[in-house]
Amino acid sequence: MEDVEAIRTAAQDRHDTGRLASFLRQLGKDPLGILGAILVVAMVATALLAPLIITHDPTRIMVGPRLAPPSLDFLMGTDQLGRDTFSRVIMGGRIALLVAFASLGSSLTVGLLLGLIAGFGPRWLDSFLLLVFDTVRSFPVIIFALAIVALLGPSLTSVIFVVAVTSVPIYARVVRTQAHALRNSEFVEAERCMGASTLRILAVHVLPNVIGPLLILVSMDVPLVITLEAGLSFLGMGVRPPTPDWGAILSDGYGYIHKTAWLVIAGGIPIVVTTLGFTFLGEALRDIFDPKLRKDL
Repeated sequence: MEDVEAIRTAAQDRHDTGRLASFLRQLGKDPLGILGAILVVAMVATALLAPLIITHDPTRIMVGPRLAPPSLDFLMGTDQLGRDTFSRVIMGGRIALLVAFASLGSSLTVGLLLGLIAGFGPRWLDSFLLLVFDTVRSFPVIIFALAIVALLGPSLTSVIFVVAVTSVPIYARVVRTQAHALRNSEFVEAERCMGASTLRILAVHVLPNVIGPLLILVSMDVPLVITLEAGLSFLGMGVRPPTPDWGAILSDGYGYIHKTAWLVIAGGIPIVVTTLGFTFLGEALRDIFDPKLRKDL
């Protein structure tokens, strides 16, 4: 028995390695996908290594170099309080990724669970969950965000809560649709006839078929979440000062744009780069996971 288990484990490892190699090979055929992956990896690495990259304390107020242009000492100049803009942009990437990963991770988990329950549960429960999904999605995201922030106060937790709540119905509906399509398929019926439990059917047959579309949606939603967080901070309803944030940098730059444009440029560039990176990567993942959309067919 131990030899059989070892052979099975080795075969599974070879299968996983082959799938990874196939994924990397298909990704390598898409130049925009490679560019998107490079931008995403660079942004994540910059956020993780931010304390080693910054050149000044991002919250330190310096009297002398206010609204200074870029120089060797201040690579992106300084803001109206003399704070180093480059350090604030680098540390702001941490806030952006924290909001994106925390909110989308929680909404993906809850949406996956609710979608599987709706897809394989009784009809009355499916109808009730659909009503809840439609109710949540009926509120405009920005208006809902402003209402929640007004009630709970501007904070990082409020932004994460807003994004998570508004994103759950999207992921849940995708999972529900996939689960409904697989519920009466032949191989699922065969599993039932062999005595497989619903939990095993969901874990072995349904879950692998919904992960691909969910990964595509998540990669496409990261720029939207970062833009929403920056927009709330721009309006003064996001992360509280003096925490470095891209939206706060844009807000300061807008107020002093008649004196210098460097603050607006410094706050806008990372948002644009992040949007391009995750969009290109998401399109590449779509082409890889959906055979009908692959460019090489």
